[in-house]
Amino acid sequence: MTPNVASNLVNALLSYKPIASWAKQQARQMMINRAAQIGIDWHDRVRQLQQQDLEAALAKVHNPQVKYPSYYLRSFHGYELGNLGWEPALEVEVAAYAVHSRIWSQTGEREGDAKLRASYHQQLLPRVPHPQRILDVGCSVGMSTRAMQALYPQAEVTGLDLSPYFLAIAQLQPSPIQWVHAPAEQTGFPDRTFDLVSLSLVCHELPQSATREILQEMHRILRPGGTFALLDMNPQSEVYRRMPPLILTLLKSTEPYLDQYFSLDMAQVLTETGFGGVEIIPVSPRHRVVVARKD
Repeated sequence: MTPNVASNLVNALLSYKPIASWAKQQARQMMINRAAQIGIDWHDRVRQLQQQDLEAALAKVHNPQVKYPSYYLRSFHGYELGNLGWEPALEVEVAAYAVHSRIWSQTGEREGDAKLRASYHQQLLPRVPHPQRILDVGCSVGMSTRAMQALYPQAEVTGLDLSPYFLAIAQLQPSPIQWVHAPAEQTGFPDRTFDLVSLSLVCHELPQSATREILQEMHRILRPGGTFALLDMNPQSEVYRRMPPLILTLLKSTEPYLDQYFSLDMAQVLTETGFGGVEIIPVSPRHRVVVARKD
């Protein structure tokens, strides 16, 4: 079965709510099982976070002026409210460990997530050796942001996300990082603020229209000569091309914008936005890094 035929079949199946609901449940259970296989107790991790004063953390970061775009209000990652709730915020870190455990190993490995982020940083460091101000867009609960701060300890690092629940979890760990609740399309930062803007595993969760708007905003807030970089799924990966229809169904049940991401010519959009020197580098069997500069 060709990829397009398989994808169309999956889309047709997921148009039926009972099938879509079943697929979401199966996808979530698969992640819980994978976490257990690499020695992580999913439910225990969640309970540990629930013992924190979450509402106080939420109050510190929540911006009541934020307006959520319609695409963000859809169900995704198996959660009816998307990222706007405690359940996804409490589970996202352990889910990342589970999902990334099999990037390089069929049996799974606990270090898969760390290896993926390190593969991104290996491409960033020689291209951007000494940034002073860094923005991590779509920072979620801060995994990518803290890793960026460790990579560039001299830099002032800011994490931005549209979910105040994610940011509440992020700020539970003390750090010098500033956490900002705002949409990536309208960050509120002045022109030419940052030396490096990074998006880790964000664009595959966006419709193409949102990606284009976000890239325009990233271009605006970058200083001349500044670098835009992203880590995300690689549409050219053989892993996705050969994915069995059942697994593809489970994946797409939690990622409603995946088709739009896979069909987007990222290099062309970056060039149209005004970026130059676009590089696309495969860094894992499933992922790529895209780097561009503001001339």
